[in-house]
Amino acid sequence: MPISIDPPADAPPPQKHPKAPGPGERTTPHYEGCRGCGDVPGSLRLASWVGEDGVSVHSRFDVRDEHQGAPGLLHGGMLMTAFDDALGTAYTQITRAAVTARLETDFRRPVPVGTTLWFRSRVDAIVGRKIYVSGVGFLGELDGEVAGTARALFVKVGAEHFLRHGRPEDLEALGAPREVIEAARAGN
Repeated sequence: MPISIDPPADAPPPQKHPKAPGPGERTTPHYEGCRGCGDVPGSLRLASWVGEDGVSVHSRFDVRDEHQGAPGLLHGGMLMTAFDDALGTAYTQITRAAVTARLETDFRRPVPVGTTLWFRSRVDAIVGRKIYVSGVGFLGELDGEVAGTARALFVKVGAEHFLRHGRPEDLEALGAPREVIEAARAGN
C-alpha cells in the first residue's frame, strides 16, 4: 500500500519558522553539492524566493542542453528532480531537516530546452514528523502555461540520519568529526 500524500482534513495550518527568510528574500541552497539547488556541474541550479505568506516559495529553473532527454526537450526525471527540490525548499520555511518519502508528479506538457520553468510550492500541512507539500510548474513565468504539478510527503529527520547514511568523506568536508560519524553508524 503506498504512503498517503493527502494531509488529514483537520491538520493545523503550517507556521513559518522564526529564522526562515522573509517574504521576497532568496533562500540559500540547503547543501552546495545538491544536484537541484547547488551550483555544481550538471545541477539544475534552482533559485528560490520566499512567497508572501512565508510558507511558500517561488523557484526558477533555466532548462539547458544538459537537462534534455528527448531531442530538445527536458528529461522527465529532471522535471521530477526540480519538483523534489522546489517542494523541499518550501518545507525549509517551516523546519530544517527532512527527506522525501513520496513524490507524485503529473506531466502536463513537454518542456523545450531553453525554457525557464517557474515553480510555486507551498507547505499544505505538518502532522508530527510528516510534511505535506504541493506545487505547480509553469512555462516562462509564474502563472504561465502549466508544465506539471506535484505533491509530496517529506519526513522530518535528525542529523543522525545523515551521519548514519551519508558518505563519511562528504560529512567530514562539512565539518563532522570522524568519531561522531562512526558513533552514529554504530547506533550510539
